[in-house]
Amino acid sequence: MEKFDVLVIGAGVTGAMIARNLSKYDIKVALLDKENDVGNLTSNANSAIIHSGYDPLPGTNKAKFNVAGNPMFDKICEELDVTFNRVGSLTVALYDEQLPVLKELAERSKQNGVPVELISAEEVKKMEPNINPCVKGALLAPTAGIIDVFNFVVHAVENAVDNGVKLFLNEEVTKIEKKDDFYHVFTKKGEFCSKIVINAAGAFADQIAAMVEPIDWKITPRKGEYFVLDHYKAGLVNHVIFPLPSEKGKGILVTMTTSGNYLVGPSSEQVDSPSDYQTDPPTLKNVRAQASEMVPGIPFNQVIRVFAGSRPTCTKHDFIIEYSQKDKNFINVAGIESPGFASSPAIGEYVVERLVKPLLSMKEKADYNPCVRKYHRLYNAMVEDDYKDINERENYSEIICNCEKVTMGEILDVLSRSCPPHSIKALKRRTRAGFGKCQGGFCQPRVLLILAKHYGVSPLEISYDGEFSPVLIKKIKEGK
Repeated sequence: MEKFDVLVIGAGVTGAMIARNLSKYDIKVALLDKENDVGNLTSNANSAIIHSGYDPLPGTNKAKFNVAGNPMFDKICEELDVTFNRVGSLTVALYDEQLPVLKELAERSKQNGVPVELISAEEVKKMEPNINPCVKGALLAPTAGIIDVFNFVVHAVENAVDNGVKLFLNEEVTKIEKKDDFYHVFTKKGEFCSKIVINAAGAFADQIAAMVEPIDWKITPRKGEYFVLDHYKAGLVNHVIFPLPSEKGKGILVTMTTSGNYLVGPSSEQVDSPSDYQTDPPTLKNVRAQASEMVPGIPFNQVIRVFAGSRPTCTKHDFIIEYSQKDKNFINVAGIESPGFASSPAIGEYVVERLVKPLLSMKEKADYNPCVRKYHRLYNAMVEDDYKDINERENYSEIICNCEKVTMGEILDVLSRSCPPHSIKALKRRTRAGFGKCQGGFCQPRVLLILAKHYGVSPLEISYDGEFSPVLIKKIKEGK
């Protein structure tokens, strides 16, 4: 059995950033996830916002890591070739009685060290022509941004693997035991051995922690439901538009995305299971009503999809980033709900430098490379009106997904990398093939055949998402 120095459970954004930071050092690292792809749950279904850090309560881990993580994205996204835009956010007051709350948020921003500006109703209307004309004012947070959440996680793991981390998918942890100074982590498929274990299991972090010792906290998942609008014309909103936050969270927002779509949501409902991703008409109706109060002209006739995500809300009401009480060699990184994505670079750095480093002899690699190989995309070339790189590349003239302008060359490129897709959904997240108006109605059969050919398997063996989600059930006749 191979022995590791550090084993990270969970390949969402938090586990990915921890693994990437560990890959700088000359140690043996394993990254495990129960899904068949990285970033497949909470990190896959969220608002794609990098929060400025004005909202978390001063002195909390949420405030500390959000404020530290936000400015790290410019450099990291350049290294990982991920789209990130600092569009800024506006938290709006629609009623006079809400204006004092904006001032309280401005004061909290000052305590957190986040630059903000209180702006008048007239200024808001100039910035956002489609805002509710009854708006009374807003809090502008210029450092907030929007990001390609899918590829941020994928590229971070790719970079970690390129630098020596070993990735193991479809490995659901069932038991953890400590023997002879090593943790033995048992999964449904096998056994792993490591000196240090980092629990970054998201919505399942309490279950993993409880395998090691009794805990006084638990994860109570909260489901959020969203609308996705098609590539509607630019300018519906120019910033991330928030209502005033409540005890349930930051509220239902309206935002553009890095791909040119618009996102409306999420709701916030406590659910029994972290695997509950169903949407329901009454909840979506409420999301629509609240969003329309802020931006009355949202074209809901342009909706191409609805979806739900799950937030790993912790009963401690804050991030848990600490050694286990029983043993320092087991580290919990749990309850990483919003603003978890924005906090992830700072969390990854802190866990490695402040918690792991004191436990291991760690020497920096001389050949560590923080950058992934550049990605070439037809959509980006169209936006930038620069086709030079695309025209010179083989298979980039054959379009597989017409809605999102994804070429055969782009699909073959992601399949050639160290963190490749193994399912329809995994390839969809990396390339956007199937994300358009037809939602894969035309391109999915071709994508399925490309995956089958690449892996040398029958099309019947290609899954939509998890290991046991086949797209095709049986052949009805043999081809020639």
